[in-house]
Amino acid sequence: MNLPNKLTVSRVILIPFFVFSLLYQGGENQNLRYVAAAIFVIASLTDLLDGKIARKYNLVTNFGKFMDPLADKLLVCSALICLIELGQLPAWMVIIIISREFIISGFRLVASDNGIVIAASYWGKFKTTFQMIAVILLIVRIPALALVTNFCVWIALALTVISLIDYLAKNHKVLTEGSM
Repeated sequence: MNLPNKLTVSRVILIPFFVFSLLYQGGENQNLRYVAAAIFVIASLTDLLDGKIARKYNLVTNFGKFMDPLADKLLVCSALICLIELGQLPAWMVIIIISREFIISGFRLVASDNGIVIAASYWGKFKTTFQMIAVILLIVRIPALALVTNFCVWIALALTVISLIDYLAKNHKVLTEGSM
């Protein structure tokens, strides 16, 4: 269990604390929302750190390859589902975002079986950045930032769709090769 893997596991361990802090008292305790936001930021930073450390010090493991994207999706999906529960995001929007994650994960699995590695695209990185910003803004729920929050949510949704189309267009041969 090297440092990057410990960071990944810590992200998963933080999820129940994040969910509790956000949902306790129906999300009405603003101080706990700040705690939830802090936990989300810390967990998100572990996602940045674990990959950088693993690559820099050649600590890439099969466990990390499996758990890192899973931990990331668990964190983001937990946040989005909690925000539905709190009435801050419509379910249809979250379904689009989560569906994209499942589609890309499945796509990468098929590619991996064929010896192809699909790297993260710039669209995917922009999507992740806007998602994280939007989630944090939604968690802290500051009325003066409502317009900025809504803008970030819609940009994150648009980038979710754009990045999905980009992945599929650039890598369509993954699904079509070998099917004849």
